[in-house]
Amino acid sequence: MFTASERDQMLRTLIERAEADPDVTGAVLLGSCASGEADRWSDLDLAFTVDGAARAGVAGVAEHWTDWLAAGSGVVHHWDLPTGTAQLIRVFLLPNGLELDLNFYPEGELVRRGPAWRPVFGDFADDAHSAGGADKEAWTPTPNPAAQTQEIGLTWHHLLHARTCVERGRDWQAEHWIGQARTHVIALACLRLGYPTAYAKGAHLLPAEVTDPLRGTLVRSLDADELRRALMVAVEAFDREMRLHDPALAERLRPLLAED
Repeated sequence: MFTASERDQMLRTLIERAEADPDVTGAVLLGSCASGEADRWSDLDLAFTVDGAARAGVAGVAEHWTDWLAAGSGVVHHWDLPTGTAQLIRVFLLPNGLELDLNFYPEGELVRRGPAWRPVFGDFADDAHSAGGADKEAWTPTPNPAAQTQEIGLTWHHLLHARTCVERGRDWQAEHWIGQARTHVIALACLRLGYPTAYAKGAHLLPAEVTDPLRGTLVRSLDADELRRALMVAVEAFDREMRLHDPALAERLRPLLAED
């Protein structure tokens, strides 16, 4: 598990890299690290504006950053959160368990959308009433070539957040994330077997060897020990499903998800 000092060092490294990148014209720190509410489990959320003259464009700049992170810190997994806009949100899991959300915007399209906002450099509009971006909680995937990667990313995201909520004593939120993780494990199994993935429409078609173990992920009370038990069952279910999709990635993910 990463430490707060490791997270702070990663933030400094990211900002230094952004300041040195000729294609990046601005950077904003978002989330709890921007609002001053970060604790030892908080992740990093940064937004960058991309020069309109950059030949690579938003997607190309995101790829350059992905290559840089992989070569330096190492990346266990990354995935893109669909936004329906020119914005690109790429979610990374680093080897020390730190989640890193990097948001790439075309120049002029990054505006303030709430109090968790701390500009690092660049000029930005201030529109607290502007519509927000995509939401990892609310997003429901639709079939596309990247569906497997997205489902995998959402599942580990939810499992990590469930563990954090248990440790923070946020029992209802922990129960929420455990349920969400179960939903995406079901979607992964449906994807593998060719069944509908949205809204658990293919769940009733899944074999018992997939669904029976998932019964243990149902939370029976909001006691911390019970939440930990259900969470570990969910981790095991995800691990089993992952080994049918990508055994090598399963090996890299398991130590981070099973960590006490």
